[in-house]
Amino acid sequence: MSTQIRSMLWSLLPVCGVILSLSGCKGSDSNKQPPAPPVAVAIVQRGNISRVLSLAGQFQPFQVVDVHAKVSGYVRHIYVDIGDRVHAGQTLATLEVPELNAQFRGTQSEALRSQDAITAAQHQMSRAKSLHTALQANYDRLNKASAQRPGLIAAQELENARSQADASQEQLDAATADLSGAKQGADTATADQQRVGALQAYSNVIAPLDGVVVWRYADTGVLIQEGTNSETQTMPLIKLAQSNLLRLRVPVPEDAVRYVHEGDVIQIRVDALDQNFSGKIVRFTRLLDLSTRTMETEVDVPNPTLAITPGMYANTYLQLAHRENVLTIPIVAMQGKGNTGVVLVLNTNNQAEQRSVGLGLRGSTLVEVTSGLQAGDRVLLGDSSRFHNGEQVAPQTQQEPADDIMHQEGGVTDPQESTGDSK
Repeated sequence: MSTQIRSMLWSLLPVCGVILSLSGCKGSDSNKQPPAPPVAVAIVQRGNISRVLSLAGQFQPFQVVDVHAKVSGYVRHIYVDIGDRVHAGQTLATLEVPELNAQFRGTQSEALRSQDAITAAQHQMSRAKSLHTALQANYDRLNKASAQRPGLIAAQELENARSQADASQEQLDAATADLSGAKQGADTATADQQRVGALQAYSNVIAPLDGVVVWRYADTGVLIQEGTNSETQTMPLIKLAQSNLLRLRVPVPEDAVRYVHEGDVIQIRVDALDQNFSGKIVRFTRLLDLSTRTMETEVDVPNPTLAITPGMYANTYLQLAHRENVLTIPIVAMQGKGNTGVVLVLNTNNQAEQRSVGLGLRGSTLVEVTSGLQAGDRVLLGDSSRFHNGEQVAPQTQQEPADDIMHQEGGVTDPQESTGDSK
C-alpha cells in the first residue's frame, strides 16, 4: 500500500511543478506596470499666419458716356463704328446744318456793319471836337479881350460866342455817346458771331475722352436733335467707354469691411486670360448694400492693350490679417475659444502637464500663441480629455507646417445691380 502511494506521488510531481511554475509566472506579471500610451505631439515653432478673403469681382469701364450732338442737324458722315478706338478731340461725325451756316453769315455781316458804324461815329466825334475847339478858343479870346479892355467887345457878341462854344460841347458829348454806343453794338455783334460760330463748330461731333465705341445709334442721313434740351429724350450718336483704364468692382462682405483700407494690395486672377497681377484699393462706397450686406470696393486696373474686356470676372484675394514670425501650434492641440485656451504640454519626463495659453490670429490649421508656451515645447494633439495631468505618455512627434494661410470665401454680386449705373 505504501509502495503504491509513493508511486502515485512520484507521478504527480511533474504536474505539481507545472502548476507551481504557472502560479509563479502569474505572480511575477502582476507586479509589472502597463506600457505608456502612444500620443501624437507637435513642436511649438515660429511661422507666419495669414487670413485671405477670396472674392469674385467684375471689370467695368472707368467711364461710360453717351455722346450727343450740341446742335440739331442731319448726319453728313459718321467716321466710327463699334469696337473702334478713339482719342480725345477726334472727330466722330459731321452734321449738315444749312440754317446755321446762313445765320453765321448774317452775324458776320452784322459785325462788319457795326465796325462801319464805329468808324462813322469816330469821324463825327472828330468833327465835333474840332468845331468845339475852334469855338471855345474864339470865346476864350473874346472873353480875355473884354476883360482887358472893358467895352471893347459888345456884350451880345461875347454872349453869342459863349453860346456857340456850349453848343459845340454838347455836340461833342453826343458824338462821344454815339461812338460808345457803336462800340457796344460792335461788341454785341462780335459776341453773337462767336456764339453762332461756336454752334457751327458743334456740327463736328468731337470725342470727349480716349475710349472705345461700344455702341452706335445713328447712320448717315439721320436727323439728330440737339442734346441740350432736358425736356426731350434725344438720341445719342454713340456710346463711348474708357476701357484703357478699368474699375474692378469687388463686393466685400460685412464682416470684412473693417479690414478694407485705401492702398491695400489685392491679388487678382483673371481665369479667362490666365493672368495674375496685383492692384491697390483706390476707393470704396463706405455704404453696405442692404440686399447683399456687402460694400462695393474698387481697384483701378490699367488696360492699355484692351486685353481685359469689360464685363469679365476676376478672382481676387484680399489679405485681411497677417502675423509674421510668431509662435504657432496646431488648432487640434488647443481646447477653448476666444483669446485663451488650454493645451497639454509634455515635460522632460514625457508627462502631460495642463497649461493655459493666450491665443491670437487663427488660421485654417494653426493658431498664434501669444503667451504660455515657448519655441520647442511639445504639445499633445487630439482630444486632451483622454489624459490627466502628470500621466506618462509615449510621444510620437508629428511634423507640422510652420506657416498657414486661411482662405475665407466671400459673396458675389453683380456690380450693376448694386449701383444701378455702369458709370
